[in-house]
Amino acid sequence: MNTSLALARAVADAVLYEGYLLYPYRASAQKNQARWQFGILGPPGAAEAGSGEEPSMSADCLLAPGAQAGLEIHFRFLHLQTRTAEKADDGGGFTPVDSLAVGAANWLSWDEAVEQEVAFGPFSVAQLRAGQVLPVEVPEGLDVEELKDDAGGPGGRLVRRRRALRGELRLTAAEESGGLLRLSVTAANTANPLPSHPLPAGNRQDATAVSFIGAHVLLGVRDGDFVSLLDPPQWAQQAAGRCSQHRGWPVLAGPEGQTDVLLISPIILYDHPAVAPESSVALYDSTEIDEILTLRVLTLTDAEKAEARATDPRAAAVIDRCEAMSPEDLQQLHGALRNPRAFAADPDDYAPAESWSTASQDVPWWNPEAEASVRPDQDAVVINGVAVARGSRVRVHPKRRADAQDLFFGGQTGRVTSVHFDVDGSTHVGLVLEQDPAADLHEGYGRSFYYAPDELEPLDGKENP
Repeated sequence: MNTSLALARAVADAVLYEGYLLYPYRASAQKNQARWQFGILGPPGAAEAGSGEEPSMSADCLLAPGAQAGLEIHFRFLHLQTRTAEKADDGGGFTPVDSLAVGAANWLSWDEAVEQEVAFGPFSVAQLRAGQVLPVEVPEGLDVEELKDDAGGPGGRLVRRRRALRGELRLTAAEESGGLLRLSVTAANTANPLPSHPLPAGNRQDATAVSFIGAHVLLGVRDGDFVSLLDPPQWAQQAAGRCSQHRGWPVLAGPEGQTDVLLISPIILYDHPAVAPESSVALYDSTEIDEILTLRVLTLTDAEKAEARATDPRAAAVIDRCEAMSPEDLQQLHGALRNPRAFAADPDDYAPAESWSTASQDVPWWNPEAEASVRPDQDAVVINGVAVARGSRVRVHPKRRADAQDLFFGGQTGRVTSVHFDVDGSTHVGLVLEQDPAADLHEGYGRSFYYAPDELEPLDGKENP
């Protein structure tokens, strides 16, 4: 479980800092005036007052516990930290300023954030059935960083303040068929930002100061397995249908094939999400494309880069790492085509088809030569051990976002006209229906119906229906 948790944290960190700081990474940029977009648990009353977000997130998940099962829960979030730059005056005091220059260094008054994690457990199945209410208390903080001028005298200081946070986690478990537990997890903010009266409308700064930001939950189980809610096995589908979510989406985390870690994320993800190995710099900018954003960072003027560095240490690191990239590093950001199912422990479980094309794998997809080398009339895909290409007979079993027309064709047989591969690594099989009296006409005009390989049953070598 420790290994799975470590790998899951890489994705959880991306969730944690999603939207932390936006390009062009300067405090003066308009879009950096409203930050912290995801996973905010605001104080009670803030949403109603128009000054913050709802106070809670919750999600149900399915757990198949063993006899010695133990559940750990990790609540992770950012804690707002207000950084005030203060200039030293002649009387030995300090005066708050918007910007401060001491020697060659510059700082701006700015809102940073401190990463927090609170862990509980392990809890036995009996404890989960009984229910758990777990308090989350984060004390206020005050840190002062003295700044010296070139002569070693007091040049100013940075004062960082954090408000106290108060919240709770609630765990309950209900029995489901098949030996499953439906585990309900709720994370809630229970603090009032102003002790004496409710939060006034529009006071967003106060609300954010006592909010849990980028909040998400990592669950790890020893002697047990979580069940996917995105693709549950047939025997667990009814139980999965009884699970509900509010502002949090549970997905299997950690490496493919392991089911001992679950991530409840404020961002919708697939099971076993992973950070691409080409993504070597955390850019924070709300799912922006790394290559585009890196190139845009490199186009900033020296003055813009200096302001970004003065805004936040993480912004300074982004600028420095982008400037240090070699041509090879930049080329790597251009992307790669991968089979998303290539790392399945058992290929039969995850990849019902494999494919091959006449296209050269050495030619990048954006090169016109790559398009010229693709031959849909000759390319093939292997389905259930049978090579399917133009002229093959198949039976249709629609299931991927099937519309009414697709469902109407369910069970019918067809003749394959083409096999296509897209730049995302997906395969699409074009066919005409044998029961359609105009099938030859449609094929002549190049009109086909398209299905994924796992929606087709090869019929070559079988008797006609």
